[in-house]
Amino acid sequence: MLLPLGILAVLLSAGLLVTKTVRAPRRRPFPRYGWLGVAGIVLFETLLALRVPWVVTYFTELIWPVYILAMDGAVYRVRGDSPLHAPGRFIANFLLSIPAWILFEAYNFKLANWIYVGVPDRWWVFVLAGSWAFGTIYPGVFETAELLYATGGRQRRCRPLRFSAGTKWAFVLAGAFLLIFPLVAPRVLAPYLFGAIWVGFIFLLDPINQRLGLASLLTDLEQGRPGRLYSLLLSGVCCGFFWEFWNFWAGGRWVYVFPILHRFRIFAMPFPGFLGFPPFVVECFTMTVLLSWLLFPKGLRPVLMEDRPYASDPEPVKIAARPKADARRAKKAPTRF
Repeated sequence: MLLPLGILAVLLSAGLLVTKTVRAPRRRPFPRYGWLGVAGIVLFETLLALRVPWVVTYFTELIWPVYILAMDGAVYRVRGDSPLHAPGRFIANFLLSIPAWILFEAYNFKLANWIYVGVPDRWWVFVLAGSWAFGTIYPGVFETAELLYATGGRQRRCRPLRFSAGTKWAFVLAGAFLLIFPLVAPRVLAPYLFGAIWVGFIFLLDPINQRLGLASLLTDLEQGRPGRLYSLLLSGVCCGFFWEFWNFWAGGRWVYVFPILHRFRIFAMPFPGFLGFPPFVVECFTMTVLLSWLLFPKGLRPVLMEDRPYASDPEPVKIAARPKADARRAKKAPTRF
């Protein structure tokens, strides 16, 4: 087990987020609820180390809400507003996260990649705790992505890419194939195919989102603006290590049973599994865009990584207008060759 490597990766991920928050120009003071989130992380980590029973059992349900508070405070400091300051959209995002993750649980019935251990015996407690944990997935990854976008991601530029209509249709068909094939594959092959699920929704949904005029990564790339994709991928790296680090020490946790490289684990995850976290966060974005458009009125749809003025932006250069008298004189002056 590569435990020291995993701990180093967690420290680097946390250090990256803290450094970006501290170095970015401050638009607002770091809010009190953000400090409450930081204190909550320290408190629950301490209680977990002391093996306090209720914390050990419900650690995932406890640690991610305070992480979200801390990250939202960082976004608020840098951007001047944050997802929690639009509570209707935030709650909608929380609610979307629950059925979206249940969809992946449904895939897991066939693919059998993980199981849960140490969870409450009473079914209603398990359902409530599980729903709460599932509901923190979207807010957690998107708060992280918002911070990364606000502290440099939005400024990234690349050469505009061009995707033909045929290419976009090919993406849609490829996505459908990647999502259907694992369900019909022989059971002996199915456990090896979860990687297809982690990318299938990206190919299937993002061209559809673009066609509907919604936020789309294809549109971003065609405009030479890869910042949103970059922020989502890096959020997946950071949150992936946080998920596995906190899950490893918890009592109620998931255990991986897919048959790949269990001799080389970072925490409980065989190390190739970490490659799935970045695309998973990208497909969370594509799913959120489409599902919120289908299910919620415009005022409740989550707004993810949109451009807006920040404290770090340079002041616009003001050019003095030419007086009207000068303009008239210039118009009457003879032209000289």
